[in-house]
Amino acid sequence: MTSLAYAADAASPAANPLTGFLPMILIFIVFYFLLIRPQQKKAKALQEFLSNLKKGDEVVTGGGLHGKITGITDSVVTLEIADNVRVKVARQYILSSASGASCSKQDQSCSTSS
Repeated sequence: MTSLAYAADAASPAANPLTGFLPMILIFIVFYFLLIRPQQKKAKALQEFLSNLKKGDEVVTGGGLHGKITGITDSVVTLEIADNVRVKVARQYILSSASGASCSKQDQSCSTSS
């Protein structure tokens, strides 16, 4: 009786080797569209923002400094953070425009533009 059961197993068709990799391929596709692609878009937008900086722009640094650009080179930006107070910051540490996140003291409402 057991020989019949073994004979049935031997007759089953061989599984496609691609079906073993299919879950990993699907996970990679999901990771690409949920994690990798949005990060690449954000990095590209930041790089474009940094290349379009000019004197007079108000920006925010990675350390939280808000200031107006008074001088700019390929790698260094000079910010005026108060009257006659200037600091030099590496261009890569500029994160966003200060006008993108502005708060009004009169009505205590904050608005952020993306």
